[in-house]
Amino acid sequence: MNAETETDRDARKPPAGVAVVVIGYDDAAHVTDAVRSALAQGPAVREVVAVDDCSTDGSAGLLDRLAASEPRLRVIRRRANSGGCGTPRNTGLDAVTSPYVMFLDSDDVLPPGAVDALLEAAEGAHAEVAGGLCVRRELPSGREVPWEPRLYALHAVVPRPARRPRLVHDTLCVNKLYRTGFLRAHGIRFPEGRFPYEDVVFTARVLAAAPRIALVPDRVYVWHVRRSAGRLSISLDRSGVENWRARTEACRQAYEVLLGAGQKELARAVRAKFLDHDLRMYVRELGLRDAAYRRAWWELTRAHLAEYDADDWARNPAAPGRLVGRVVLASPEPCDLPRLRELAARPARLCPPYARAADGTPVWSDALPVSLEPLRARPVRALPLAVDAELRPCARGTRLRLRLRLRLRLRLRLRLHELYGRVAQAGPESVEAEWLHRDDGGVVVRDTAVPLAPCPSGSEPAGTAGSEAVALAQGPEPAGRAGSRAVALARGAEPAGAVALGPCARGAEPAGTAGSVRGGAWSAEVAVDLAALSALGAGTWDLRLRIRFRDGVSRDVSAHAVRGAGLLRRSAVPSVRHGVVLVQPYATHSGALALRVAPGVRGVLSVARARLRRLLH
Repeated sequence: MNAETETDRDARKPPAGVAVVVIGYDDAAHVTDAVRSALAQGPAVREVVAVDDCSTDGSAGLLDRLAASEPRLRVIRRRANSGGCGTPRNTGLDAVTSPYVMFLDSDDVLPPGAVDALLEAAEGAHAEVAGGLCVRRELPSGREVPWEPRLYALHAVVPRPARRPRLVHDTLCVNKLYRTGFLRAHGIRFPEGRFPYEDVVFTARVLAAAPRIALVPDRVYVWHVRRSAGRLSISLDRSGVENWRARTEACRQAYEVLLGAGQKELARAVRAKFLDHDLRMYVRELGLRDAAYRRAWWELTRAHLAEYDADDWARNPAAPGRLVGRVVLASPEPCDLPRLRELAARPARLCPPYARAADGTPVWSDALPVSLEPLRARPVRALPLAVDAELRPCARGTRLRLRLRLRLRLRLRLRLHELYGRVAQAGPESVEAEWLHRDDGGVVVRDTAVPLAPCPSGSEPAGTAGSEAVALAQGPEPAGRAGSRAVALARGAEPAGAVALGPCARGAEPAGTAGSVRGGAWSAEVAVDLAALSALGAGTWDLRLRIRFRDGVSRDVSAHAVRGAGLLRRSAVPSVRHGVVLVQPYATHSGALALRVAPGVRGVLSVARARLRRLLH
């Protein structure tokens, strides 16, 4: 008798099955779409467990009717609302019978092939966990932003999480497949009750158990972001300070879980991620909050950061999040919010003044001498360079074939500040401006690179020299003007032409560009073609700059939007093609320059409707 081969045994094994746990509360508008996206994954999904957290809007009835025609769907109704996401997920986890389990929120969907991709990776690598790419889809625009794309760029197998500390940055539980037996054997569950950011703690518990992890570049989860929804999701509703309290508590627990499991490097990575991601995100929004919120936020943050030790601060000490954290920790009261907001931007900008201590050491300010000495060793490609930008629309007429044609253009004046001698040392040579479409990051209007001209010594406006010469605007930006966080690949980029601006004449700096110019500054002027920006219709464009230095190194930066008379005001520019183009330069939450363009009658009507909606709500 021939011996049975391993292939023969595998052929007779029942296929591995996946359970998808869908949780929802009062989400009748979306829950059936979520469930159907799970069922549509095919035979790999053995069961879908829908847990209704005591909805009052008829969600459970919709699920019951769907279950009547779908044997793989089981509906569980909770008798009392839990107030969070952890308890219903635990309820579903207790009910599943399949070897693998995934989690899905009622307002999101699984894209086709998601389960197959994760299951194949888990089975092929004998992994307890498999993760894939999640995309955040902004609605109603449909713009998609990948979540932690660096982790999922390639197929990979991580034998132990400690070998890939970046894993702590992906705190989502929904873009992963878990071996059910692994979770149960280690007692891994979500925090119960109303515990915002429960997935942060759950992910830490998973990593603490040291699973073998398979990573795939496939899109496996679509996270719908509905900022205009009547009831914002927990992660989006950051208007109250309790949200920040919950986030800091979740990060604290994640650190303690990993440290208690002997995963010291991962625990350190959790604190580093808090500084680089969480802290910077909330600092960018502080200007939108009232004084009571800012005081409470500042107190909570200082208490949390006081738990950090010297090793936490010594790792990558010049990183923007660490500089922001050290300033917050050093001041008992909220201070320098405009400068902190700019430093928390992506890319970071350290705006003037550039103060020094008596011994010449770079410091945050004369009043708050937090050392900035680590900046001196930071490579120029990673420096938080500050560029001021002012934008003024203008029209230039040219005669072509006996017809008068208006060429719509924008004049962009740029000023690059010195940073403790590092910029002059690197030798800035040119700057290239790119306008990235907010809703379609693949569309870029690129201007040709122009030289950066040094400003002669003494060309600053009177009263602006020295460490105290800064006047960054204190006023908050209108809600909803978040800047773009991803630099996209160019598609059909159209050069708009540009000219260099000569050395700054005395008093010729852009209005409102107060700031220390110790060690010099560099300037350029770019002519932006408004016709190219308006060709796609109404939309928002984010400005990105690429500064090139003498040795060929380049640094991508955003620009600080200069405020002043005649700046950041809506203008109506005549257009032969569109009749009129509305142009609105503005500062994003982080203070960066962005531009709204609305061509033609449709554009004007869209602006009017948007203003009406804001007035009514």
